[in-house]
Amino acid sequence: MTTRVDIPERSGERPSTGRPVHSQLDQNAPVEFHRELWRRMRALEGVTPGRSHVSLPQSLALHLGTEYASGPDSAYFAGTEFAHLHSANDGSLHVMLPPADAAEAIAKGWAEPHPMVAPGFLPPTAVMLYGPRDDDELAVVWRLIERSYAFARGELA
Repeated sequence: MTTRVDIPERSGERPSTGRPVHSQLDQNAPVEFHRELWRRMRALEGVTPGRSHVSLPQSLALHLGTEYASGPDSAYFAGTEFAHLHSANDGSLHVMLPPADAAEAIAKGWAEPHPMVAPGFLPPTAVMLYGPRDDDELAVVWRLIERSYAFARGELA
């Protein structure tokens, strides 16, 4: 399957983000959405939750078992890590998306490129998804996480 994800425009301005630690500084997700995303993320088949190989220790990462990890190299940050959720006071995530989905998420205001993309350390499939502010945004962010998961499994190009 190679169809592009169908998502609406995100309302309002993009949140402020920080460097060198790539984090969301305002418009943060409520803690209950952080918990709900992590609950859903952990329940994905073949996923092992654990520490991130590329983020701060408090980030919650998803790693695919090798029998499930059939995506291209551009579907992973390191090893089989395809996504990590930042701390509860932030609520944003880094995910790897198929190229067309990454472009769509950025164009429609849901994401921005990972800062390591510009110098060539990560592929353009690496994006930061902004934390969801309401139930409608939670549904869109979850849809993008599902796309990241399918990309890592080799189901999307």
